[in-house]
This record gives sequence, C-alpha cells and structure tokens, in this order.
Amino acid sequence: MNYKLLFPTYRNRYRFIKENLEQFGRQHKFANALNLGTGEGDYDPMIASWCGKLTACDINENDIAFAKQMNANVANLSYQWEDALNLSFPENTFDLLTSVDVMEHVGQPERMTEEIARVLRPTGLAFITFPQTNFPWTYDPVNRLLGRRAIPQGAYAFGHEYLVDPQKFKAWAGKYGLEVLVEKNLSGYLVALSEMYWTGMIQRVFKENAGNISGAQEKKVKLRPSSREPLLVKLTDGFIQMDFGLFKHSKYSVGKGFVVRKR
Repeated sequence: MNYKLLFPTYRNRYRFIKENLEQFGRQHKFANALNLGTGEGDYDPMIASWCGKLTACDINENDIAFAKQMNANVANLSYQWEDALNLSFPENTFDLLTSVDVMEHVGQPERMTEEIARVLRPTGLAFITFPQTNFPWTYDPVNRLLGRRAIPQGAYAFGHEYLVDPQKFKAWAGKYGLEVLVEKNLSGYLVALSEMYWTGMIQRVFKENAGNISGAQEKKVKLRPSSREPLLVKLTDGFIQMDFGLFKHSKYSVGKGFVVRKR
C-alpha cells in the first residue's frame, strides 16, 4: 500500500493535487501533462486519469525505474530523466504541469519557475506545492526559535537546504507570466505537532531516496509505496479537516499549494 498517505502532511499535498484536478479538469481538457519531480510515481496514476498523455520525470534514475515498474499498467504514462532547471521540452508544450515539493531541492527555485512558465502553453495550468518559510513552531521549534537552519530536521529534514518564501514565489510567477489562481495553506499547527521531527528521522532511515537527490545510493532496508490506498486514510482525512478548520486563517503552515495559469 502507499503508506505515505497516512502521514497528514503528505496526504494534504496529495489532496491538494486531487481536488484541483477534479475542479479544473471539468473545465479544461488536459491533452498533454507533465509531472515534474515524480519521485516514486505515487501521484502518476491519479494525474494520468485526467489527461490524454502524461510524461513523468525526475532527476533520480532509481526512482524513475521504480515508478516505471509500479505504474507499468498505466497506458498513457511515460517516464524520462529531466533536470528541473533545464527541461528538454520545447516552449508551449503542456496544458498541465504538476510539481509536488520539488522547488525546495533544485537550488534555484526562481529558475525552476521560469522553466515551468516556458514549457506551459498559454492558459495552461500548474499545480505546485512546496514547504514554506512561515512554518508553525509546533513543527520545528529549534529552527523556528533560532531563525535559521540550525539542525537538518523538522522543516529542514527531507533534504531541505532551504525553504521557499511564498511571497517571492508569487513575484517570480508574475515575472514569468504566471497568474496565481489558488493559494492554500497546507498543514497547520495541529498537523505540524503530530509530525514534529520524527517523520524526518523515519524517512532518513527507510526511504530509498531520503534526500530527494540525484545519484542516491540504494539502501539494503527500504520502504517503497504501492498504488493501493490504505483503509485508515479516512482517519488521516478527518484529522486534516480538524486542523484546517482550526488554523485555515493563520499565515503559518508547513507547506503551500498554488495553482497558476500562464497568461
């Protein structure tokens, strides 16, 4: 099963993509889509069900190989290696682009935003999530108190050398011709508290590519997801709804979700 769906922060990102596929997919025909930074391919079957053709790409070849095997039965899905800062696709290629928590890994998030704008067709949509600078103190009190990346855990686990400032992202989007349609906080104080530090430690031990980098060495003991949804995910959804109801108006959240449209 896809055990990651039981983690509220992960589930929140998954729900954000799913909900916007359902909302905008009824209004737009996504003939050609790109999942930029597919990782282990968890999202690909869902995205592929809303478009004519989906290309899923990543910089890590081991993750691509696993995703390709796991999703071999999805007929309209193909995989290839790509660098998010220098995509091989021509301008105006895709009607839809998804990118889930990739921008914090590439080193040049503004350059990635520029590439997203370049490969999108006019009126094309991009669904983007990233961990943000304004994270709740309940998620990472040490780095929040010190105001910097003092320890590589909490908000700076998962290979995060930096976090993305949502105000800067909106400025980059505008600079490269992307209009913000949706901005949503993902995971408030309650969800943050439930995952304080321990999820980053678990990932470091068991996730195959824990740092989400190119050329990661294969682990002897590892967890890989499948495409099956666990039954207990409904409990996670209830917990997420409680968190959102309590903290939806706060500026602090573990992550941010954006829908942008190319002008």
